[in-house]
Amino acid sequence: MQANCEAVRPDLPEIRTALPGPRARAVIERDHAVLSPSYTRSYPLVAGSAEGAIVEDVDGNRFLDFSAGIAVVSTGHCHPRVVAAIQEQAARLIHMSGTDFYYENMVALAERLAETLPGPRRVYFGNSGAEAIEAAMKLARYHTRRQKFIAFLGAFHGRTLGALSLTASKAVQRRGFGPLIPGVYHVPYPDSYRQGDAARELSIETIERLFRTIVPAEEVAAIVVEPVQGEGGYLVPPAGFLQDLERIAKAHGILLVFDEVQCGMGRTGKLWAWEHFGVAPDILTAAKGIASGMPLSAMIARADLMDWKPGAQASTFGGNPVAVAAALATLDLMEESIVGNAARVGSHMLARMAEWPRRFASVGDVRGLGLMIGVELVRDRRTRERAPELRDALVERAFERGLLLLGAGENAIRLCPPLVVTREQADFAMEVLEDCLGSQDGADRASTRRGRAVP
Repeated sequence: MQANCEAVRPDLPEIRTALPGPRARAVIERDHAVLSPSYTRSYPLVAGSAEGAIVEDVDGNRFLDFSAGIAVVSTGHCHPRVVAAIQEQAARLIHMSGTDFYYENMVALAERLAETLPGPRRVYFGNSGAEAIEAAMKLARYHTRRQKFIAFLGAFHGRTLGALSLTASKAVQRRGFGPLIPGVYHVPYPDSYRQGDAARELSIETIERLFRTIVPAEEVAAIVVEPVQGEGGYLVPPAGFLQDLERIAKAHGILLVFDEVQCGMGRTGKLWAWEHFGVAPDILTAAKGIASGMPLSAMIARADLMDWKPGAQASTFGGNPVAVAAALATLDLMEESIVGNAARVGSHMLARMAEWPRRFASVGDVRGLGLMIGVELVRDRRTRERAPELRDALVERAFERGLLLLGAGENAIRLCPPLVVTREQADFAMEVLEDCLGSQDGADRASTRRGRAVP
């Protein structure tokens, strides 16, 4: 049952039982009896422990994690320096509520985050990406005295009511929860694979048409956008798109909000995704990878925008000392080596995967930056008909081989491993996927795999 037919290595998968194993089946049965049915589980993984890019389940099966806890464990599972920072801080001060009292490490983290964006900045801390988005929406309304927002189809910004009003990823996320907040208008996010050279123009023209026909520009508080769209399919925008948004925003006094909850913190091979495009936002939101798995988020805004008064916005647990200690250790690791590793390993993967649309009939597109890579599955490359069932089957087959993946959008998989993933681990993951894709395309396709070793 091993996923690797060579000698067992602790940095690669090893499958010892049928999946799920007996202990995992027992946990899943208990879970189904008491936990909310709203949770989505792509496959029956019951995690027991983890280190680096390897997760071991409760039956002793080891998996290579290319989901990173939904792009959260940026420095890998249980990085020893992050663990040490958590333990040391927990032994000294676990909680004091930074909204009512002061403590130094929250100030230190705010200083370091502020320095990563141009101009004077101020920072607001919360616990999750949705909280950061809510804070950004409130600040945008407060400062501009406007009420409306422009967001993008395919976007995911969170599930609280304000963040959900911006979200336009899956109908199930909104169904039954209306009415949401009014005044949110969605426009297409550019998809170069499906829209070609017209992608950028289509999106920008839709915004300008909105201003002419439905919503006066002077009533819009902010444009909220993911510099690289996450759940919508890991879409990288075409060159010039963010500059177009910046031009529109400045022309009409609209704030530009970048949601870097998923694409930030080194994920794209730079600390922030906007650095690839040369457009800095008025407000940036971060979470997920910011504290390597501890609950923390940040809204980083131009200092002149933060004109709200004491009591206008606060969070009991936001900026918790233990989470902040983990974030400081995470930033240290980012600056030392991890962002560079994400760029190098990501470039290696993208170079190898560039030929997949030619090699595999079901691969329509491969795109990404750094270790934020999307693979789109189609039924026919000529028509580009989406194939969600092929995507789901690929995710399941990869799990059986010891590789943890997640879907993105209607028919794509996302490859977002911990940023410490090694080149060997990346090669293993690509070999598993190539084998699964070859099997999926049929025996004739599998025979053209150039003799690469199959794990």
